[in-house]
Amino acid sequence: MRWLLFIAFYLLIDIYAYQALRSLNRSWWLTIIYILVSIAVIGNFIYQWQSAGGGFFSAIGFAFGIVLAFLLAKIVIVLFLFGQDITRFFIGVFKAFSGSGYSAPGRRKFVSQLALGLAAIPFVSVLYGMFKGKYDFRVLNYTLHFEDLPDAFDGYRIAQISDVHSGSFDNHEKVSYGIDLLNKQKTDVVFFTGDLVNNMATEMNDWKSLFSTIKAKDGVYSILGNHDYGDYVDWSSAEAKAQNLKKLKATHAEMGWDLLLNEHRYLEKNGEKIAVVGVENWGGGHFKKAGDLDLAGKNVADKDFKILLSHDPSHWQEKVKNHNKFYHLTLSGHTHGMQFGIEIPGFIKWSPAKYRYKNWAGIYQENQRYINVNRGFGYLAFPGRVGIWPEISVIELRKGKASA
Repeated sequence: MRWLLFIAFYLLIDIYAYQALRSLNRSWWLTIIYILVSIAVIGNFIYQWQSAGGGFFSAIGFAFGIVLAFLLAKIVIVLFLFGQDITRFFIGVFKAFSGSGYSAPGRRKFVSQLALGLAAIPFVSVLYGMFKGKYDFRVLNYTLHFEDLPDAFDGYRIAQISDVHSGSFDNHEKVSYGIDLLNKQKTDVVFFTGDLVNNMATEMNDWKSLFSTIKAKDGVYSILGNHDYGDYVDWSSAEAKAQNLKKLKATHAEMGWDLLLNEHRYLEKNGEKIAVVGVENWGGGHFKKAGDLDLAGKNVADKDFKILLSHDPSHWQEKVKNHNKFYHLTLSGHTHGMQFGIEIPGFIKWSPAKYRYKNWAGIYQENQRYINVNRGFGYLAFPGRVGIWPEISVIELRKGKASA
């Protein structure tokens, strides 16, 4: 049923958008090309989906991206044509009631030209996101002030990456550039906040030697995300799924990362310390709730300065920000900023992700507590990024009066 609805929607948009092209050129060969391209685009997507068994790997991700590029462009065209048709209808009705007889005006060629021109914007943007944007790594710098930050950690610098999704990568050189950019920040510590793979631990086989080059003076600490548990594929047995998770945990160790599974560590400097608390995935709604905040923070004193690693920002909203144990800073990921949006610092920050998550990208503050939602290092499903670029967060901790 879902397939039939999707195909019906695609065809409806396709037929309606064709009217714009037909108003500009009525040649039969252009019609044939249009039909063949449409069939090829949707046919390839259906074929790849069936071949992949529903999982989003590189081939189906690319096919989905092409469908999305054409679909968004055609939706722009349809919006223009629909608006024009509504106008034509009311003009015709007005003429009928005024005694002139019902006669809707013809389609205006200019509107079709304008629609086609504007449709090129999402089309080109999606293609750019697929071939360039997904590896357009950005370093985003933040400074956060805390009155109770231990003196020794004044000026302490944290790097955060999240959502690697190694099973989606297809360019070793570009990923290497991103890791080199991370290391060039020379932060005191690096935190990874979950989703190392899409589904299977074997996805890291070709990448773990590269990610093991991530270094920081005080080490690399990591947690699991919802995709790391292998919940989105069919396993031959429960034992096979458990073995996959065991292998993934071992991969963290092989890379020199300290994986926190509902536990904590201390960073020490000049006789002072801050707590790093890491929970397993805890997500709102249907997402896995393996995270145990009370267990992870057990024996961490209330007076200790605390940084929490929790993959899903909904955990912060539902559990952390009002928890009786004060977590000064939470680091999350998960949303990817939906890999699509518009961000112009100081002017606009928008993505469809905002309608699903209250905290979807960047720094937020409530109850004198902060969360940073990293936009992600990799990508999933749609093999690209448009406007929401892959991110390396760098946060400097400063002692002093709290400021947003």
